[in-house]
Amino acid sequence: MERPQKHLLLTGTRITGLGTLASRILGLLRDMATASLLGLSGSAVADAFVIAFRVPNLFRRLFGEGALAASYLPVFTRLHEADPHRAWQLTSVLLTWLSAGLCGLVFLGEALFFLLATCCGNASDLKLLLGLAAVMLPYLWFICLAAQLSATLNALFIFSVPALIPVALNVCWLGAAWFVAPFYSGSQEAQAYVLGGAVLVAGVVQVLIQWPLLRRLGFRFDYDFSAVKRELGEIGRMFAPMVVGLAVTQINTFSDSLIAWGFSSSEGGPQTIAWLGSLRYPMQQGAAASIYYGERMYEFPVGILGMAVATAIFPLLSRHAARGRHKRLGADLTLGLRMIFSLAVPAGVGLILLARPLTDLLFEHGQFTAHDSGRAATMVACYALSVWAYCAVPVLIRGFYALGDSLTPVRVAVGLVGLDLVLNLTLIWPWAEAGLALSTALAAAVQLLTLLAIFVRRVAPLNGKALRATLIRTLAATAMMSAACLATLYFFPASGGWQSEILRVSAPLLVSVAVYTAAFRLLGGKELGMLWTGIEK
Repeated sequence: MERPQKHLLLTGTRITGLGTLASRILGLLRDMATASLLGLSGSAVADAFVIAFRVPNLFRRLFGEGALAASYLPVFTRLHEADPHRAWQLTSVLLTWLSAGLCGLVFLGEALFFLLATCCGNASDLKLLLGLAAVMLPYLWFICLAAQLSATLNALFIFSVPALIPVALNVCWLGAAWFVAPFYSGSQEAQAYVLGGAVLVAGVVQVLIQWPLLRRLGFRFDYDFSAVKRELGEIGRMFAPMVVGLAVTQINTFSDSLIAWGFSSSEGGPQTIAWLGSLRYPMQQGAAASIYYGERMYEFPVGILGMAVATAIFPLLSRHAARGRHKRLGADLTLGLRMIFSLAVPAGVGLILLARPLTDLLFEHGQFTAHDSGRAATMVACYALSVWAYCAVPVLIRGFYALGDSLTPVRVAVGLVGLDLVLNLTLIWPWAEAGLALSTALAAAVQLLTLLAIFVRRVAPLNGKALRATLIRTLAATAMMSAACLATLYFFPASGGWQSEILRVSAPLLVSVAVYTAAFRLLGGKELGMLWTGIEK
């Protein structure tokens, strides 16, 4: 009897997900170490650090693993199938142009930070923010190159090394937090600069790790612009709209941080906004850092599941599109969404139920107080409302891109950025920083539902019956899981001490996983088994 072949989407998702899981666990350790060093609302250092780190991180998501990789990968895949030598020429030219453009961007950014620092007078908080941003800005050069190398490897269905690249950042960050920052315990600002330097070192490591593998696969630097001029033009035409289409959640979260920083009162500073008629500030110092920790928690399932499926599915969809197999494209996209919904829905609900125990366990140490933990837990719960949407949006958008449609996601995205901004400036007054998280969650849900409706109507058919069946089973199993989780929490009340905190997280978590897995399988769900075996059923 012929042995069933493993599905590339399922095996790629599993490899990428496991690598991301390792990275996320280290990321949680790094955030625990950072929270212990910088706290949340006790000083302005935490806010300044997370906003400064968002600058290169935003460019990484937009230009590195986001729009540039999304516009490049389908073109490289099609070209590599026809002429591998020209495909490597395309990679050489693109890396050259990317390096030059990023160098110019870093130079302009550093000059801008210097000018702003000289003009800000005695505004120490702004000077700290600009100084940290100047230290970490060159990281965008390295991480964007590293992301482009990862996209090339993914196009060749190699997922293991790219999946482990984020580990380098977390290892360098943890090393600085555990072994270097303690030498500067008298100054949180100095500790923040130590962490910023570690980020820059990590960027170098992330590039160097991938280069030998790319060479073994046949890459040789061969700059020949004329040979790939047409393909570069195709990438350029798709790139600009893709920046907007893939970046809505990142842009929304970045604007959340800026609004939180600008509309927060500082300790000992004025409590009213003079330019708004002496209206009281809707938020308090630490709001931007609170957003960061809330985002880090909801990104845990998004990275393990959403980006893992998106990374694995994109080269597969691009290959189907290059060969004109639209039915196969729709079938694999349906499978990807089924995997997303069957895991992201219970993950989001679990985050909501365990938000406070998780933040108590992970962050309430050192300078991070119980009050800080309560603020962060609220953000985790609000962001977690749309984990299912955060995970599914990048997968669905790549379905559009594989077919060469980069404009539809842009049209939807532009409207949603405006919607999120209006909701931000409305909801902060009754709900403070929680209003920022709620607006981002709502915008993500609207984006997914809108894109899904357009894709089914205009682009390619999806298996609606299979999707509905997966959703019904998922919701029923999640309801059973929630009841079991709440019952377990009842028997493990908060009582202080790290042993109690561990039990209060681990016991309901294990019970929830067991109940959901059993209930989902009893209801006829096959998605979890497919992910485990790599074989579609």
